[in-house]
Amino acid sequence: MTIASKRTTAIRNPDLALLMLRVVVGIVFLGHGAQKLFGAFSGGGLDGTARMMSGIGLQPGMLFAVLGGTIEFGGGLLLIIGVLTRLVGLALVGNMVVAIALVTGRNGFFIQNQGYEFNLTLIAIALALVIAGPGQLSLDHWFGIDTWVGRLWRRLSNR
Repeated sequence: MTIASKRTTAIRNPDLALLMLRVVVGIVFLGHGAQKLFGAFSGGGLDGTARMMSGIGLQPGMLFAVLGGTIEFGGGLLLIIGVLTRLVGLALVGNMVVAIALVTGRNGFFIQNQGYEFNLTLIAIALALVIAGPGQLSLDHWFGIDTWVGRLWRRLSNR
């Protein structure tokens, strides 16, 4: 093995940074999804989340409760282990855009007024992961998923 090939297989600082972003944001989404789906961490569970979804105009509320909770819980889990990172990132961005449009956007920017700054921060991190990919410390990299997804992404973004 040459020195040049050792460099390409070595763990780099950006890979550690991407791992940190994936794990921390994954935990955040996993926790919020667990609140919605299971009532964990003082969450409303499916029934409470379905009532909330209905109250903001998303009908049927139960469908959107399951969908939102699954995107957050499942997406968080997949981010932590680094599987389908770019696709999960896009799904989480969509979820947060809906949250801003229907819930937090009308409250202004700052979180102390239930504003959208937290949602916007999560969108920025998720988009960074969509753009950068999961890094070498991921199952996407291990199984070569990010290689073909990255090629497709580059092809689509060059048009």
